[in-house]
Amino acid sequence: MNDMHQDDPEGSTESRPPVVAELSQLMVHLLKGVLYRQDDERLWASLLSLQARVREQAAVLLLDLVLDEAEGYAFLKSQPEPEHADATPRPPRLIARRPLSYPVSLMLALLRKRMAESDASGGDTRLVLSREEIAELMRVFLPDGTNEARLIDQVDSTITKVVELGYLRKLKPAAGAAQQAPRYEVRRILKAFVDAQWLADFDARLEGYRTALSGADRDKEAGR
Repeated sequence: MNDMHQDDPEGSTESRPPVVAELSQLMVHLLKGVLYRQDDERLWASLLSLQARVREQAAVLLLDLVLDEAEGYAFLKSQPEPEHADATPRPPRLIARRPLSYPVSLMLALLRKRMAESDASGGDTRLVLSREEIAELMRVFLPDGTNEARLIDQVDSTITKVVELGYLRKLKPAAGAAQQAPRYEVRRILKAFVDAQWLADFDARLEGYRTALSGADRDKEAGR
């Protein structure tokens, strides 16, 4: 019969989305933010199979794909500026650089160190901390005399910013524990932001944070 359908060795469009559609979905997701394996197993599998195509598309936008299969995350970052730039102006960055305040930088450094300690102990790769535990990490770097209410307010505002940046994820309370104190998962992508060399200089960096935070506190007290 003339109207018989030929066999489709690749599967029908109903059972298998076209590659172009998968690629588009991947690019849109990555341009919006980080792709985590645990959040979307299907999209992660598509990325692994189409990563060469994703890299090609990203390169057109002057972006590089960062893919860590072991840790289960992927994101796009701007390509480095060429050492000898020609006269041709580069287009605006798609991935904006965001300056970090000292409290946010300090919290990221402390969380990264805590992650390294957890990894070294051979514990669970999933690091979960309560708000009180995060506050305790920050406490030693705040000026003497900082009251508890002020500490918690500063920690809460900093945590909010770190969540927005994607390095912390607030967990839902367990069933029947609506009054449970907030708990946060430290996302593994923090390892890409704070590399091994950065961590090696950790003590010197923390001393710089302590000095900066103390100076900022003195300025506030002086009404500057």
